[in-house]
Amino acid sequence: MKPILFSLWVILASLTTAQTKNFAQYVNPFIGTGGHGHTFPGATLPFGMVQLSPDTRIDGSWDGCSGYHYSDDFIYGFSHTHLNGTGVSDYGDIMLMPTLNNKSFDQKEYGSKFSHKNEKATAGYYQVLLDKYNINVQLTTTTRVGLHEYTFNKAGDASIILDLNHRDKLLEGEVKVVDDKTIYVYRKSEAWATNQKIYAKIQFNTPLKITSTKTGSIQSKKFDGNQIALAFGKKVKKGEKILVKVTLSTTGFDGTDVNAKELTTFDFKKTKENAEKVWNKELSKIEVKSTDKDKLSIFYTALYHTMIQPNIAQDLNGNYLGRDGKIHLANNFDYYSVFSLWDTFRGAHPLYTLIEKRRTVDFINTFIAQYEQGGRLPVWELASNETDCMIGYHSVSVIADAMVKGLKGFDYEKAFEASKHSAMLDHLGLKAYKANGFIAIDDEHESVSKTLEYAYDDWCIAQMALILNKKEDYTYFIERSQYWKNLFDKQSNFIRPKKNGGWATPFDPKEVNNNYTEANGWQYTFFVPQDINGMIAMYGGKDKFASKLDELFSTTSDMTGRQQVDVTGLIGQYAHGNEPSHHAAFLYNYVNQPEKTKNLVHKILDEFYTNSPDGLIGNEDCGQMSAWYVLASMGIYSVTPGSGIWTTTEPYFDEITINLEDGTKRIINKSNYKDNQYLGFEFLKGKEIQPLTETENIVTAPIISSPERTFKDKLVIELKSDNATDKIFYTLNDKKAQVYKKPFTIKESTNVKAFINNEAKKSKTISASFFKKPNNYSIKLQSTYDPQYHANGPDGLLDGIHGDGNWRKGDWQGYQGQDFEAIIDLNKIKSISSIDVNFLQDSRSWIMMPIKMEVYLSTTNSDFKLAGLLEKTPDPFNDKIYTDDWKIKLSPIKTRYIKVKIYNYGTFPKGHLAEPFEGISYIFLDEITVK
Repeated sequence: MKPILFSLWVILASLTTAQTKNFAQYVNPFIGTGGHGHTFPGATLPFGMVQLSPDTRIDGSWDGCSGYHYSDDFIYGFSHTHLNGTGVSDYGDIMLMPTLNNKSFDQKEYGSKFSHKNEKATAGYYQVLLDKYNINVQLTTTTRVGLHEYTFNKAGDASIILDLNHRDKLLEGEVKVVDDKTIYVYRKSEAWATNQKIYAKIQFNTPLKITSTKTGSIQSKKFDGNQIALAFGKKVKKGEKILVKVTLSTTGFDGTDVNAKELTTFDFKKTKENAEKVWNKELSKIEVKSTDKDKLSIFYTALYHTMIQPNIAQDLNGNYLGRDGKIHLANNFDYYSVFSLWDTFRGAHPLYTLIEKRRTVDFINTFIAQYEQGGRLPVWELASNETDCMIGYHSVSVIADAMVKGLKGFDYEKAFEASKHSAMLDHLGLKAYKANGFIAIDDEHESVSKTLEYAYDDWCIAQMALILNKKEDYTYFIERSQYWKNLFDKQSNFIRPKKNGGWATPFDPKEVNNNYTEANGWQYTFFVPQDINGMIAMYGGKDKFASKLDELFSTTSDMTGRQQVDVTGLIGQYAHGNEPSHHAAFLYNYVNQPEKTKNLVHKILDEFYTNSPDGLIGNEDCGQMSAWYVLASMGIYSVTPGSGIWTTTEPYFDEITINLEDGTKRIINKSNYKDNQYLGFEFLKGKEIQPLTETENIVTAPIISSPERTFKDKLVIELKSDNATDKIFYTLNDKKAQVYKKPFTIKESTNVKAFINNEAKKSKTISASFFKKPNNYSIKLQSTYDPQYHANGPDGLLDGIHGDGNWRKGDWQGYQGQDFEAIIDLNKIKSISSIDVNFLQDSRSWIMMPIKMEVYLSTTNSDFKLAGLLEKTPDPFNDKIYTDDWKIKLSPIKTRYIKVKIYNYGTFPKGHLAEPFEGISYIFLDEITVK
């Protein structure tokens, strides 16, 4: 742990530092609370444990992820933890709601209407008038303690409701009443984080009695279970105030006692003023000059949003809840939580290396602790839970960037060990990635995105190995960093998915599907930040690459495939509302067209960020959307975190002053911005990372091409490579390798393996399996499958190949909002004894088991007669992904034609996460087996 005095550094420094400028006045916490920004307006301190904010959404809806949406006019209560701009809902812990003459524990009854005209938010402060009760609520906070002030504008029976059944699922809770001014609360809940634990100490400034409970007696001193709500009250006069302090901890009730020392009074005015001082100190790290108050508000709110998360997650004495569920003591660092790394590695963390060096080191020490306690580096960590949301192992990007920039205070060797360990695991497609040099659809969903992001992360590990003089590791990971090349199609000039050894077809770069992560082929084709020179070479040089960039920004913005609400802020196919595109506008700098970078960057700054609730074009994503604004408006961006280099463009403001932690300043203006490639890290000049050498370049894998994966009689196989001079070798069913000369024909089920061997260099060996169909049946569909879930078309239902539980790999056929009907032709009259159909359910993805299956038989393809039926009642609230084989047994009967009818589950019931969207279910089936 750090000394307690240092843990209080931000607060104490703010109390003794004269504030000459008021930057907090420009912060508008309502920016991003409308549209799809998913921010919250409540009170918090920089990187604080408490985010005290109103909750207007408790249904888990996507635009209610933060608990608040500006379009709402009803407040359910005020809780103490909130997420800043995420795309999944969680938090909302320790909810309090002041009421007057209320007798209900129904949230819709004790909640209240409100009006934005009676609402105010500034940095560290929130205020609202509750219309139903005429109660004025004011909120402010320290790092670990939230402070409420309720002013009752009418006399009556005041009660403050504590409801633990709020927003997410309460697994277990406990309330301990110490006296009429103090209670302790424990809450264990399940949502995005499946095992979240939080403790609170609640203190009232005046004695309050328990006036009612949801369960138990008002005389009790302890309440536990998974249904807990209490009301604490007294009679109040008009104008009377009640103040409440809520101290948080993740370690236990003792931890709340320790943290309560952070705020020992109920002085609301002083606490609010101190919160503003703390924010002014943090915001003063970057000073921008402008006469445009809207631009100042957008900038300082963006900077504010970058400082809300990650959150300090340790007590004042250094205790914290680790990834192993045990209490640990932080040794010489502060422990943090909430790492949205797929988003923040791109811009937020590079910004932190500039203005939050001390915290960056703490973040990395937190990563190392989580590796030691949880077995791997965090991917998307939340409340000491690994959610495994999103992809990559982008902790390594943060670590490499810090190492390259010379940040000290963490164990470089241990950080490298942890990074290498994460990269050498066999899960999430990594086993195939290591073996084949890419991930195919057959191996893992989101295969293209995972290949590209693993390759970038591997490059980061290579840079660590270079610093630590680990030559073998450098060679190994620099090879892996080039695996993106195995998915680059020189014919289409896109990075695209592979399936069964060849290119997946059909391919539409505008299609949003499960081969990419929240994006499409256009948006991921340019994600090779670690090898921009190699990417340019793949296109045939700078001019051709520039033309491809031009096409990205000028082509139609229409997209196909599934609706992806994250893909917003479109300029052509560039999508600023989601992270994969964030570096793309800066790529013109690499092809000697910096004016295009400037024009695009300034267009994005002008059009996609506004001083309004709908002022963010997409999710804030824990600071990344705002970090892009902060960096770009200063005229810098880290296209390649881990290189130590900023790419530059003309700044948005006339002058920017950056006040670094070491006391030095950096000034950016429109005349010196081109010299800022090493801003803040000038010692790196002359130490640029060099392009790959010819000996380091890999040989890309060959392509195994065939029109189908299954066949009736015979199938022609063709092998291809990028270069005409490549020497391709292949084997059939692991027999002796032979040199490929021309396409060949197979007549039996065959496994084909192929590799390129060009003297000293050899590619990865890839394989493809082709299956001779077990029958000559044909099928005619009477229903229309979703084009994304085609499973190789109608014949895929009869090919004898069964899909596994990962439906995103494309082996299941999907039908939404309709029943399934098909007629199977056995091609001659046969005796059959059973019909089997395999189904999959993933109710969180709107995929449900059917409710009924019917089988009809005919010898003439007319006058079908019912031969059997099967009915079941699926559970839409069963969150498990599972398959179920439905079998209808028949007395052996002769037939030629079989009609199969399958009935869709239909609309989801109230309470299901699809219900707010009026979600209609899918049927997913894979194989129909006739015996």
